[in-house]
Amino acid sequence: MKLVFATNNLNKLKEVQEMLPKSIELLSLKDINCFDEIDETATTLEGNAKLKADYITNKFGFNCFADDTGLEVESLNGKPGVYSARFAGEPANSEKNMQKLLASLEYITNKKAQFRTAIALNIDDKKFIFEGICIGEILTRKQGEKGFGYDPIFKPEGYNQSFAEMTSEEKNSISHRGVAIQKLVAFLNDY
Repeated sequence: MKLVFATNNLNKLKEVQEMLPKSIELLSLKDINCFDEIDETATTLEGNAKLKADYITNKFGFNCFADDTGLEVESLNGKPGVYSARFAGEPANSEKNMQKLLASLEYITNKKAQFRTAIALNIDDKKFIFEGICIGEILTRKQGEKGFGYDPIFKPEGYNQSFAEMTSEEKNSISHRGVAIQKLVAFLNDY
């Protein structure tokens, strides 16, 4: 089965490829010659995932899935949420986003947070949504060199390491995206 993953993020693409069974041929946007910038203008993660999946299906005709992920911090009323990638403004920059978040939480003791991923799947003219959540907390400083985005400052519940200190296998088994992809894979295996 061929599926397009509607992302230009090579880190995400690699992470997802590691989780999918070999029976699924994962195509990137580059593989289908899509170099369009797909605007994420929705106000929810689910909405942005749907926008991207619908764009690819409508313009290119492929079965496709897309995701959107947000880091939701309890004491910040769920922010940065849908704006996680652009939290510190444009152009998007992970280092600036982390520094802004750490500064926002500097004098706040409640550092509870969760990563949430929504995946929109368009397959054979049907649409499905899958969600994954990973509960944890924001650290007071960066720890680790692996991963991307907010990984160096997010420690999942029940672990002593940040996402950036884990192997990709460890992270994928518990992460928000990993949980959502596992639901997607289970669905595709029964499809």
